[in-house]
Amino acid sequence: MISRRNFIKYSALGSLLPLVPACEQRVLWHPSAFRRKKLSRVAILEAARYDLPLKEVITRGIKLFRLEVKGKRIVLKPNLVEFDPNGVINTNPAVIEAAIDSFRGLGAAEVVVAEGPGHRRDNEYLLTASGMYGVMKAHSVRYVDLNSDDVRPTRLRSSFTSLKHLYLPETLYNADLLVSMPKLKTHHWAGVTLSLKNMFGVVPGLVYGWPKNILHWQGIHNSILDINSSLPIPQFAIVDGIVGMEGNGPLQGQAKESGMLIFGDDLVAVDATAARLMKIEPRKIEYLASAGEFLGNINYDKIEQIGENLERMQRDFRVIEEFKGLKSLEG
Repeated sequence: MISRRNFIKYSALGSLLPLVPACEQRVLWHPSAFRRKKLSRVAILEAARYDLPLKEVITRGIKLFRLEVKGKRIVLKPNLVEFDPNGVINTNPAVIEAAIDSFRGLGAAEVVVAEGPGHRRDNEYLLTASGMYGVMKAHSVRYVDLNSDDVRPTRLRSSFTSLKHLYLPETLYNADLLVSMPKLKTHHWAGVTLSLKNMFGVVPGLVYGWPKNILHWQGIHNSILDINSSLPIPQFAIVDGIVGMEGNGPLQGQAKESGMLIFGDDLVAVDATAARLMKIEPRKIEYLASAGEFLGNINYDKIEQIGENLERMQRDFRVIEEFKGLKSLEG
């Protein structure tokens, strides 16, 4: 474990890394990073509005995957980026509140909300302005700023970047389950930003800069893969697709009413399904295509869709001009 006072030292060391993308190389991963199952399951559950009883929907979604929750320490990782008066950028606080109630109702020993925003450093402002602080105060939930948490060096299990290890928050090592809770959004650099991309927020800014500069220099797609291959605890995903964002996401897009929550314990399969729900071909997203080789299932015939019918729930999300090619769905 490395204390906060050493962050500045590691930040300085990080700035000495080569300011160039990772060298082109064969895609490599350690056998321990291989998680792809023969078949994955993803649940699409209808949730038309934020003022409906979302706890019932989320509890149903958790139970569909028979998660071992009782007595466990759960970390909820929302997507908290920037204050948005229209409520489109961030995971909606109503979804976080329902998840807190659901996991506690199922017997979790502790539920923590944790995030390391990469855009704005003032966590107190973000939490208050977004409405997240009110939710956590009302439910007596602890919040951890992952940007300034104690860290532990973690050996990478893949080599998409030129990094050999990441300094990850101690909070992850003290938990039993990490729940990625992103917003359903397009992204102007990555194509889509969903449960895998949301894990950028577990990497501490006081080590890697804002907006996680070192990871951006290594390449967003490469960094997404190395982060997700090396997380120390199991993951689950609950995607806030009640109102998503289309166009120039993740900050400047427009609201897209979609009326759903998406669940799964294979984050690759969840993101592939979420992309298809946006009428975006997941195999054309660089990091998803690579993740589908070892981290999880991306092919339609390897994902069992449960809950609502995928085709009925599809919404046509607009993308920026350079990503128009992502819109041609394949079989």
